[in-house]
Amino acid sequence: MSLRISILISWLIISSAASASDIYNNSITAEMRPQWVIPTNKFIKQSNINTALGADIKYSFSFSPQSFYGKNYPETRQGIGLGYTSISNGKNLGEPFNIYLFQNAPIAKLSSRLTLLYEWNFGISLNWNPYNPEKNPDNGAIGSKTNAYINLALMLRYKLNRNVDLIAGIDGSHYSNGNTTIPNAGANFAGIKMGFSYTFDPAIKATESIIRDKFEPGIGYDLTLYCAARRRAFFSSSSHDYLYARGLFGVLGFNFAPMYGFNRYFRAGVSLDTQYDESANILSHRVEGTPDDNMKFYRPPLKEQLAAGLSLRAELVMPIFSINIGIGRNIICKGKDTDIFYQTLTLKTYLWRNGYLNIGYQLNAFHEPNNLMLGMGYSFGMKR
Repeated sequence: MSLRISILISWLIISSAASASDIYNNSITAEMRPQWVIPTNKFIKQSNINTALGADIKYSFSFSPQSFYGKNYPETRQGIGLGYTSISNGKNLGEPFNIYLFQNAPIAKLSSRLTLLYEWNFGISLNWNPYNPEKNPDNGAIGSKTNAYINLALMLRYKLNRNVDLIAGIDGSHYSNGNTTIPNAGANFAGIKMGFSYTFDPAIKATESIIRDKFEPGIGYDLTLYCAARRRAFFSSSSHDYLYARGLFGVLGFNFAPMYGFNRYFRAGVSLDTQYDESANILSHRVEGTPDDNMKFYRPPLKEQLAAGLSLRAELVMPIFSINIGIGRNIICKGKDTDIFYQTLTLKTYLWRNGYLNIGYQLNAFHEPNNLMLGMGYSFGMKR
């Protein structure tokens, strides 16, 4: 539910930012996405789930060249999309519907008509058929009807005429719930996307009259507070299956990151990361003799629930949004659950010039999901 609220708030922010300056070049895009379902977990490997076909329709706009974002991030587009995916042999997975925010921008102009660009999608995915011990016991990948949806794409855009662009490229998608429900092995797709975009009465750019604001490289400081709820599962060597701890466990986190802005698009730095996880190392404190279907635990000491580490951070800065990637290692920790090499992926949505909504995800060893990171942050002295 908190993820849905975050997506709704993010869209309201886009709408507010758009009304603050003239909306420029409204477009509708339709896409088809033939996909390969990557066999990244046991259930998908054994279920002969190989392919899927997606269809999407999206609305987007760019900012007026006279606005701050339009001057400094030309040809960047953002908006909202709806998608449907049909999965072959996937009745135990479901037929997901995606609702998401997206943004794309040019990487290189290859000719007067052809442009290389990237795009990200982030949102929620509905209508999954989750694991159920009675109705759907075979689904060991997806444990919830609603999941987070992340998609990254690299595309070519060819301008057919004044209104119509043709689009083709490659993309990858990830679906999971951030351990808010078990199981959470997730689902991963890779494939191609192709389609067209129609722009309504495109405005003619007065590029000769537009002068970019001067950017001065410099250091800023990001302060982020976040929270989440998660579930825990443990592999039993005796039963060769996963055991699930009952209830939800709380997560609280704090990041402080000095970040150097090299240009208006890219920042990098080091982050001090601290996190309290109520479920950390609880398996070491299981009450002996309690049944597997009603496991009980003693509360671990605080030193086993609290960890602090350092991570390298890189950030793509665009209008309204920034995408932050981190790779780090806990330094102050105790127990195998916190003695980890971790990774983070975060979407920062700016509520105002320097304050942002934080929607993130933490992984362990690049494949084990840890927890969501939902919160707020502020960038002190950021060059933007």
